[in-house]
Amino acid sequence: MLFDLRTVPHTDPVDIYRVRDGMYASDMLLAAIVHLDLFSWLQTNPATAADVGRAFQTTPRPTDVMLTLFAAMGLVETRQDVFHLTPLASEHLVKTSPWFLGPYYESLKNRPVALDLLTVLRTGKPANWSSQKDGKDWHLAMESEAFAAQFTAAMDSRGVYLAQAVAKSIDVSHRRHLLDIAGGSGVYACSLVTHHPHLAATVFEKPPVDTIAARAIAARGCSAKVKVAAGDMLDDPLPRDADVHLYSNVLHDWDEPVVRQLIAKSFDALPRGGQVVIHDAFLNAAKDGPLHVAEYSVLLMHSSEGRCYSIREMAQYLTDAGFRDTSYRDTAAARGVMTATK
Repeated sequence: MLFDLRTVPHTDPVDIYRVRDGMYASDMLLAAIVHLDLFSWLQTNPATAADVGRAFQTTPRPTDVMLTLFAAMGLVETRQDVFHLTPLASEHLVKTSPWFLGPYYESLKNRPVALDLLTVLRTGKPANWSSQKDGKDWHLAMESEAFAAQFTAAMDSRGVYLAQAVAKSIDVSHRRHLLDIAGGSGVYACSLVTHHPHLAATVFEKPPVDTIAARAIAARGCSAKVKVAAGDMLDDPLPRDADVHLYSNVLHDWDEPVVRQLIAKSFDALPRGGQVVIHDAFLNAAKDGPLHVAEYSVLLMHSSEGRCYSIREMAQYLTDAGFRDTSYRDTAAARGVMTATK
């Protein structure tokens, strides 16, 4: 029996999402306390992110993720871009304090993810997926059909719930064709055409995910409305026959230069009046929350070349590319959609 993508669960799974999304955040705190002694240093050296990077020889992307997490946890606060300890961190995370909790964390210092995070901080390069010693980083692992099928199925299970929240939150009444860029199993495209029957869609995916997507779309009975086009969004031109582009949980896998590149490619491929929709977990404008998103950003930092972006950052990237009328709306499970028009 085909599952109706308009079916709504009776309960809110956000807390279950948070456990999975935030698994690596505790290891980031562990690494900062035990391996870097970051908080003792910040006690006497309030610093910008760039200052932290120079002092600890860490690279910009993971340093940003680390400090954003600690801001969301209430351990640091920014004043004119300078990070200062909060009273909580001063009392419990500084070596000279009688309430220092460093020894409490010390016995866990060799956890594999914590050690991986130290390497990512210093190199800027992602670790192997799930810290597997004989594995590959996520981007390379996706070239294996077995891993790609497993990972795509994992994201599909998340998308069954999240996709309909996206479909309900955007106005596509005047759109005719959606391009779902790096759309995985096609669950978002299928949900959108189910909620908006006038809409057709194309999932743009690289091999081997394109064939995985075609099977999943057929299994959902959506092949008449949702097609698959093979291509690499980073290297190939985007199809030019769509008037709305969707990036769902895609841009967070890439660092800022690639994010800007992809947004610019969409601007070039869309017709005048076309729309771009970015569905993701967004930080607030101040980058001190929500905590759920800051925790998730650590996982992304560990296993991909990306991180979570703030609403302000993403709006700026869109504006710089030439888009206008940028807006944001919450959807489900601490995610949201940002839209803009060419």
